[in-house]
Amino acid sequence: MTPIVRYAPSPTGRLHLGNARPALLNWFYAQANGGKFVLRMDDTDLARSTRAFADGIEADLTWLGVRPDILVRQSERTTMYDAARDRLMAAGRLYPCYETGDELDRRRKRARALGNPPIYDRAALRLTDEDRAKLEAEGRRPHWRFKLDGRPVQFNDLIKGGQTVNTASMSDPVLVREDGSYLYTLPSVVDDIDMGITHVIRGEDHVSNTGTQIEIFEALGGNVPDFAHHNLLTDADGQGFSKRLGSLSLSDLRAQGYEAIAVAIMAVLTGTSLPIEPYSSFAEIAEKLDLSMISHGSARFDPAELDSLNARILHTMPYSVARPRLEQFGLAHEPMWDLLRENLLKFDDIKDMARLVTGPMTPIIASEDREFISLAAKRLPDEPWDGDTWGQWTSALKAESGRKGKTLFLPLRLALTGRPDGPELKSLLALVGRKACLDRLL
Repeated sequence: MTPIVRYAPSPTGRLHLGNARPALLNWFYAQANGGKFVLRMDDTDLARSTRAFADGIEADLTWLGVRPDILVRQSERTTMYDAARDRLMAAGRLYPCYETGDELDRRRKRARALGNPPIYDRAALRLTDEDRAKLEAEGRRPHWRFKLDGRPVQFNDLIKGGQTVNTASMSDPVLVREDGSYLYTLPSVVDDIDMGITHVIRGEDHVSNTGTQIEIFEALGGNVPDFAHHNLLTDADGQGFSKRLGSLSLSDLRAQGYEAIAVAIMAVLTGTSLPIEPYSSFAEIAEKLDLSMISHGSARFDPAELDSLNARILHTMPYSVARPRLEQFGLAHEPMWDLLRENLLKFDDIKDMARLVTGPMTPIIASEDREFISLAAKRLPDEPWDGDTWGQWTSALKAESGRKGKTLFLPLRLALTGRPDGPELKSLLALVGRKACLDRLL
């Protein structure tokens, strides 16, 4: 059986790092098992869903490297949901309710005060045709609830193991709003059946929904997929990310210059037993990652770890990979990349670092080092230069000036690069060349 998975975001905001986690877990599962990945826009919330957010989701996933095999939008599939609604109504599983939000809230408060669970009491099932006609004559329009079996629903979670959700302790869920629009649950199940979804990989906050959804699958005669509920990614304080507040949105991370694969690794491997380290490709991650590696504990994201990982990826990036991006800056020079990459935190830092080789840059020469730097200029070896030039030059300066260690090397670095840190001067010297080095020393 070919696995078919889906990622079903609601286009009501920007994707953040936490949203990327289920997208990537589904993508890697499909890649590792020769399956298909469906991107399904769950845009039935017409008041909040926008095409701009949907386009943003597609752009973010493309940046991450996620390429869906199929893209669908629920807003274009309402005929199927209408047919499923009618089937459930005819079977007596979907029934009309007329309570207002205030009335339901008062009932829940009263139930709590009496020490009872605040679940819906199915009062609507006791209404007669005459009662319903009277309510509709008053201007009320029904919302529609799915009548649960009220039984323990068992399933084997591919991450958490055996699970039981007792629908007897749950309110019958509303599937259709008063205006006839659909909430998430019914379209989701209908689409999963129609698309032949075999595995639903999603956050553990959906475990409690699974019992309800399995009952709807069965009521519609569909095959129940396998479920896998992963731990949720949280921020450094253990708080969940918010799509509407823009917490660590993918678009912001992209604008800040992070590598897509660094963001993907952090999003998907945090809270697993697979180490967070540079990987050569998504294929390598997909090959190694297994659902059994996902921890049952928390998955806490550390921004400092993302910074470190991003730098490590750049430090080992081959010139062949960097070259197309370097060409955009006019900096496609392999020896320069090989030298400077180990000093990069973000890729675009190369534009500033390249000035150490190409200029312009402003030398820093302290007044107390002026005489020493003047001596260094006079003793600068003639070309051709090779790997031994730096050692020969500094050895001669050490013998003549009496300087050594930091007092010898730091003034030279400041004069040649204008900064106290950076690439190895032994290699930089040959790239800069004698004339440019002399100009910086004078």
